[in-house]
Amino acid sequence: MSDRSRGYAHRVDIAADVQQVWRALTEPENLARWCAPGAQIRAEPGGLFRASVDRVTELEAHIDVCDPGRRLRLIYLPSAALPPAESALIDDFILEPAPRGTIVRLLGSGVPNDSEWDTQLKVFVERQLDQ
Repeated sequence: MSDRSRGYAHRVDIAADVQQVWRALTEPENLARWCAPGAQIRAEPGGLFRASVDRVTELEAHIDVCDPGRRLRLIYLPSAALPPAESALIDDFILEPAPRGTIVRLLGSGVPNDSEWDTQLKVFVERQLDQ
């Protein structure tokens, strides 16, 4: 395994106010609608996120930052369904009000710079495109 990791950054502009977007991210019934059926979340510091993002791979994360209406950070727990990683995988959702809705920034880090992870990410993307 490589000792280097990589990250990613996405920006999404949503035509809804910050509170609506926050509820979509943090209320279990809303999360299950857009993320995955059966998705679970307890949106609080020390809380838990659990979902099958590709309908096969179950991911579970510890919530270490939960600032309502502003920020939600997930630290993923190791999963037997994913290749091994020496670093913690992290998704950090940052919400910002905008004139026409909300800007959501997703900053990810800790993805191993390893060809085994390239394959995992490619399979995940292909499954998403097939649905």
